[in-house]
Amino acid sequence: MVIEAYLALLRENPQVPTAAQVAERAGYSVRSVFERFPDLHALRLAATDYALGQANSNSLTSGFDGDRQTRVKAHVERRARTCTEWLPLWRAVNANKGDSEEIGTRIHFVRTATVKRIELMYRPELSAVPERESRQIVLAIEAIIDFESWARMRDFFGLPYEEACAVWIEAIDRLLPPTPADS
Repeated sequence: MVIEAYLALLRENPQVPTAAQVAERAGYSVRSVFERFPDLHALRLAATDYALGQANSNSLTSGFDGDRQTRVKAHVERRARTCTEWLPLWRAVNANKGDSEEIGTRIHFVRTATVKRIELMYRPELSAVPERESRQIVLAIEAIIDFESWARMRDFFGLPYEEACAVWIEAIDRLLPPTPADS
């Protein structure tokens, strides 16, 4: 409940919540929060690990089959949901990455997992080009589908969810080489 309270507060307000705010939201005393987590850093790590578990259980098991259009659409929709749900935590974690090697490790894990998923989703197209070109395409797609890219489209430019997804779909489709005929 403490982790869920922390995450709910982050979604409501971009400021990292205080122990008192988390305790109030969770229905606990501040002392109870610190009995479970020695400090707010430990709570942030636990919330990050919780989010990673949730994201991994939802993202690595499907969507790799189908034609190009189906795969791109499935990938973008899954990534858009992830960005919508976890952007506040991602920002809180990144704001504090200099404070902790553990946070840096988790950020690296998320970025690596994102790259691996891109490589799996677009294996047919990426296998049709030299390795260096394939790597550049993967890195460009990773940059396009970054949390902050989603936030800019939605918050700064005011794009509706569906239109923001359409922007990503079009950008990815343009970056990918042609799908080999036998795929």
